[in-house]
Parts: sequence; C-alpha cells; structure tokens
Amino acid sequence: MNLHLFSLLTMLQKTALAVSLGGSVFITSMMAADAGPTSYYRAPKSYSTTRDPDLPKYATQASKLGWDVLQNAAWLDLGLDYRFRYEYRDDDLRRAEAGLDEPLLHRTRAYLGIHDVLDPFRFAVEMQDSRRYNGNYPRDNRDVNEFEIIRLYAELYFEDALGTDALGNSRPVSLRYGIHNFEFLDRRLIGNNQWRNTANTFQGFQGRVGQESNDWQLDLLAVQPLNRQKYDWDRPVEQQWMYAAIGHWRRWSDVITLEPYYLALNQSAHGKVEERLVHSPGLRGYGVVGETGFDYDFNLVYQFGYSGSKDLQAYGGSVEVGYSFKQPWQPRFSLFYGYASGDQDPNDNEDNRFERFFGFGRPWSANDYIVYENISTPKLRLELTPNKKLRMDLGYSFYWLASDTDRFSAANLRDRQGDSGSMIGHEFDGRIRWQVTPKVEAILGYAHFTAGDFTRGQGRPQDTDFAYLEISLKAF
Repeated sequence: MNLHLFSLLTMLQKTALAVSLGGSVFITSMMAADAGPTSYYRAPKSYSTTRDPDLPKYATQASKLGWDVLQNAAWLDLGLDYRFRYEYRDDDLRRAEAGLDEPLLHRTRAYLGIHDVLDPFRFAVEMQDSRRYNGNYPRDNRDVNEFEIIRLYAELYFEDALGTDALGNSRPVSLRYGIHNFEFLDRRLIGNNQWRNTANTFQGFQGRVGQESNDWQLDLLAVQPLNRQKYDWDRPVEQQWMYAAIGHWRRWSDVITLEPYYLALNQSAHGKVEERLVHSPGLRGYGVVGETGFDYDFNLVYQFGYSGSKDLQAYGGSVEVGYSFKQPWQPRFSLFYGYASGDQDPNDNEDNRFERFFGFGRPWSANDYIVYENISTPKLRLELTPNKKLRMDLGYSFYWLASDTDRFSAANLRDRQGDSGSMIGHEFDGRIRWQVTPKVEAILGYAHFTAGDFTRGQGRPQDTDFAYLEISLKAF
C-alpha cells in the first residue's frame, strides 16, 4: 500500500513540474515529462509543404554507417544519392510546338558536413550533377546543370549562446557565409525545387537565432540567387539581392504555429533591366483543430515597392483545410485555394503582378505548368497511406488567370486586351510512392491537363498527358 502511495505522489510531482514549465501544452502527460526534453516543432499536415531538413535526407552521421574506421566520427555527415526519372510528355503546354517528348533525367548528389569537433567553426559542401538525355527539345537549365556546387559554406555556431527554452532545448546562434540550398515557410516563396532536375541556390549570408525544436526562432538572409549555367560554374544574378527576416513562434504549436516574415527583392538597373524593389511582408500559420481530425494552413502576403517607373502593389496567398479519417488507409481529404495577383492594366502606372521570389513549381501543377504569379486556383486532393512503405494521392485542380490581361508565365502567353478570357484549364493528377527498401524509393505518376478558353485561344493543344517513373537510390 505504501509503495502505491509513493508511486502516486511521484506521478503528481512530475505533473506539477510539467505545469511549472510555463504551462506548456506540449507536455500533456506524465509520460512526456518522464521522457525528458521534447521539441516544440510540429510538422504541417498540408500537402507537400514540409521543408527539406538542413541535413539532406540522403545524408547520415558517419558513425552510424557501421564502418570500423568511422565508428567514432559522430562529427562527420556523409551522403550520396542518385535519381533517375523517365518522362513521357505528349504535347507539353510549355513548348511552342506540340509533340511527343521522352527525356531521361539523371541527378547525382554528394554531401559532406563537419560539426561539433571544431566548434564554433563548422563546414558543409554539397555537389550536384544534373543531366538530360533523349529529349526532343533544346537543353535548358531546368534539366541540365552539370557538376555544380549547390552548397558550400563556413559557419560559426554557438550552441548555448542564449541558454535553453522551457523544454531544455539549447537556443543556439549561428552565422553562415557561402553557397546555400535551403527552404523556408511553405516552400512557395523560397524552395530548393527538389522535383526539378536542377536546384535553386543562393550565395551570401544566412543567420539563425534558435533552432527548430525551440519555442521561437529567427532566420535572417542576405543572399544573391545564382544563375544556373548548364556547363559552367553558376554565377550570382547580376546586381540582385534577396533579404529576409523569418520568424517562427511555436509556443502554441499543438494548436497553431505562426511564421511572420518579411522578404525583399532588390534589383539594380543594368543593361535593359530596370531598377526594382519589392517589399513582401506576410504571415503563415498552420496547425490542427484539437482531436476533430481537421487541420489547416494559411499564408497571406502583401507586396509593395516599385518596378522601373511603376508603383508596385500586389497580393497573394493560399489556404488549405484538410480532414483525416480514422480508417486503416489513413485517408486525408483537403480543399486548397491559391491566389496571386496579375497586372490589371499594362498601360497604367501601377504594376500588380505578384513577385513569386524563388518558390517551387509543384504542387501548383503536377505538369509543372503553373507558378505563383497571376493565378487563381482551387484544388481537391485525397491522400492515402495503405502501409508504411506505400503512399498514394489523387488531385483535381482548376486554373484561371487572376488578370486576363497579364501573362501566363509558364507557357509565355499573354493577351493584353483580355479578349481570350481567363480560363487556363483544369488538371487531374495521381501518384504512387513505394519505399522499396530504406535506400530505394520508386514513384509512378500521371497527370492529364485539359485546356481552357485562354489556352486554346492562344493556339496551344486541347489537352496534354504526362506520365513518369522515378527511381531514387541512397548509398547510405
């Protein structure tokens, strides 16, 4: 009896300790308190918005490889992977001439990172080789970027610079300089474009206060985007800089994670390029609604500044609401709406075209036809997970121009009079992902696009078909 009483008092003491740590909603049970420090971070449930981690998914700690020579090398990260994709494209909407294209895309990446052993100095390098064979169209830098550095930075990292948070996680401060390959927010404004055969990269400074497990974090950027060269070393885009301050508030992350941010794009005048300055404050939030099964994700952006002699004023945003069913295949059904303004009048003194910065192309369109610019698109999606190795999703999307006088960027089409209407088209897509082994993944996908009045009026195909098979191999 005394033993049971002692156990009860011990459990009550642990509960009181959890409450004393700021009333955190994350320590919701005595088992959580028993497990020690945990993370404030909660991954979003919205479709394809989880950012790639700072350490690439294909890389791992050298001491975990099982090699005797590296058994004590916890300070070293290594990675090597290869991806092959066969594409079948019948009448690609992005091409001025219709026809069949069957490119073979190859991408090889290698990563090496050093940390802890030389602190505060850290270092990382990542190489990528992107090639295309068997295509019927001229090679471009979406597919080809041969033997290129996509990450090369030196870092000063101070682990305990700001103490710890309420859960015991250290709050570090770090500063990096060099070439970066990163993602932020929901990836729609800053993404590395993992789907594409080539990557978005930047050169400059990246600062960080805190880490992903903390209740709050701040990321700071002052970088130049790199212009992808098919066969030469990449170079910074001339006189163009991106600045960013991105906050993360996770104290309430069991309900909502808030990410207020400010982005700026500054392009100096050179040649035929006009001076341009875009200020872009925004707010992203995501979370779940208790135990109801509902989840949500929203991102609202306002842009102002100038573009040449014109004032700039634009809007953009997205919202997604999903519901997860408690069924064996874990189905999740979601409704999504995305909007980015287009220029209302090409002849006035105001530019309303939304600046998309450097976000990803998918999943705006599985065909890769749509970018975050002059677009209005509702989407329906169903995701299924039959088991740990198999995932499937189906989607249907509708696309309108936000302004029928502005351009449809991916296909390089524009009707300045607006006589062609605004309906770009609608798209069905499906995908099956199979984790064959921990080191091998296979993906089979298909998308059918049906053209709308605007697209048909510009002389493009009535419909297009896209199918692909992708195989990814990790060395470690």
